Order: sequence, then C-alpha cells, then structure tokens
Amino acid sequence: MPKIIELAPGRWIGESQPCFIIAEVGQNHQGDLEIAKRLIKAAKVRGWTYLMTNCVKFQKSCLHEKFNNAALQRPYIGPNSWGGTYGEHKKYLEFSELQFKELQDYASQINILFSASAMDIVSVDVLDSLGVPFIKIGSGDVNNFPMLQYAATKSKPLIVSTGMQDMSTVETVYHTLKACNANFCLLHCVSAYPTPPQEVNLNVISKYKQEFSDIPIGYSGHELGITISVAAVAMGVLERHITLDKTWKGSDHVCSLTPSEFQELVHQVRTVETALGNPIKCFQPSEKACYDKLGKTLVAARDMLAGKCLQEKDIKVKVAEPKGCPAEKYQQVIGRTLVRNVRQDESIMCSDFV
Repeated sequence: MPKIIELAPGRWIGESQPCFIIAEVGQNHQGDLEIAKRLIKAAKVRGWTYLMTNCVKFQKSCLHEKFNNAALQRPYIGPNSWGGTYGEHKKYLEFSELQFKELQDYASQINILFSASAMDIVSVDVLDSLGVPFIKIGSGDVNNFPMLQYAATKSKPLIVSTGMQDMSTVETVYHTLKACNANFCLLHCVSAYPTPPQEVNLNVISKYKQEFSDIPIGYSGHELGITISVAAVAMGVLERHITLDKTWKGSDHVCSLTPSEFQELVHQVRTVETALGNPIKCFQPSEKACYDKLGKTLVAARDMLAGKCLQEKDIKVKVAEPKGCPAEKYQQVIGRTLVRNVRQDESIMCSDFV
C-alpha cells in the first residue's frame, strides 16, 4: 500500500490525503524582508480551511559551501543580476539565520507552515536548528548523495524534487533514502523556467507511483499558468513559485504565480480534489431529480394475467408513471411469474412476482 507520511503534527501527505500545496517563494523576495513577509501573507489563501495553501517555502544557502570560489567570482551581468559577480548576486538575495527566524515567526503568527530548501549540507543544519517541519531537497541536489544521506540523519521528512535527472538516477535516490530509513516524498519536476508544455510529461507521475508505490509522489511545476498544475493533482504534493510581480528581476518570476493566480490554483486544486472523491460507484443523491423525471421502468408489452411466466417479448422499457421495477432488472424478471393482472403499458412493480 502507498505510504503516507506526517510532515507536521496532524498534517499527512500521501494517498487518500488532501493535496499538500506549497507556495515556493524561493528567492522571489528580492532580498527584501518586508517583501518576503508580503509573499508569506499572499500565500495564505483566504477562505474555508480546505481551500488554504498548506506551506510557504524559501531557499537557504551557505554560499561558500554551495559554490567554489571560481563559481562565486563568475561575472554575472544581465537583467536579473543583483551584483557584478554571481557571488555578489547570491549574497544580495540570501537571508541570515536570524532573518529566517523572523520569517518563520511571522508565518506562525498567520498560521501557515514555514520551511525551506537546503542548498548545501551546512544549510541542512540551519534548517534543522530552526525546527522546520520538513526539509526540501531541490533538483540541484537530488544527485548529491552525501547531502541526501546527511539530511536523512535529521529524522525529518524530506521532499525531494527530481529535475534534470533520468529514471536510473531517481531509482538510486529512492534506494539511497530507503536504506537510510528516511520518510520522504519524490516530486516530478522539469528544471526549465518556464517549462514548455510538451516537456512537462505528467505521465512520469504515474510511472513514479508505479515504481515507488510505498512513498508519496507529487509535482513541482515551473510552467506558465495553472492548468498543468491542476492536472497534476492526484493527491500528494504540489509546489509552485509565487511572486508579487512577474516583471521583477530574477529568472523565477516569469514562471511564478501572482497572489490572485495562486489563489485560483488552490481553488481549482481543491475543486478537482473534491471531484476525485472515492472509487465507489453508486447512485448519487444529486441524480434523484433526473431519475425521477427520466429514469426507465419495466412496463407490460401486452395485457397479462396473474400466473403468466414472463418472457422477453412481454416486457418493454419506458419512462413510466408510476415508477416501477428499474430497467436494469430486465434480465432478472425473465422467467418470473406474475401474481396479479397487468394491463398493456402499465408499470411492472417489483412486488408483482413470486
């Protein structure tokens, strides 16, 4: 049976559980703590409890642990740059541990879960010390096996995106984390910003569910709009970026959702989720009006006397008044004996047989 895991007290993910929706702020806060708080507030979709976003998520890096010096010194000049080198750019966007604590406290005040992606081993320790409910491993580190194994030692659930990998590597990730006795979820992901629809391949989610049937499976999307994300929801986890302005500097903004778009996404996901229902096929209360008006009944094809053994030629199926024996019982009444006289075109009742 597919496994469910508890991401936070009383908050489970997996089969039969509501979709766990993550608003990914990432570094769309532009290095501004107040913008970060506005994004947290925007992620908190207002409405009935079942309509709400479950979690807001950021990214945490220790730059000298994540990058070597040459990478930090690489020139980074362009419309999305916050500095002349990539190191200056990343430093501008990086919040301190104290600032992360302030954001975590703010999220707690408005009652939304707070977590982050650990972008290196040092950041795993930082997030662990903050007491986040789970640690996200982004696609850039899904093949960072030392980090995966280290994160598993923290005894926290892990959510692992699988962009930029083939199935062989994903299988290795699965077996590595299973060997660590980790509680984890795998997210199908394509690390393109934005992702072309023809490369999303949502059927990979079904493949994951088949191959990794004992863990929750979800989707981290970078496509434009919300349609594909709604289609991806079949329980599990859904992660999308959120922004206040798609024209801001940064490669993530263009494929992020504005607060109103994110709210629409959550509403549509919850509607789809409600419609998925359960696998039990039965007559629904809402169908009664149509059945009362148009539901078919067995009627007599000719006048028949009590004692008549019914044959196929004796019965027709019609909309009739009063409602009689349901049409689906047609084969069941063949060979039954009438206990009363029935006139042509009269409804045949279930009580008319021995």
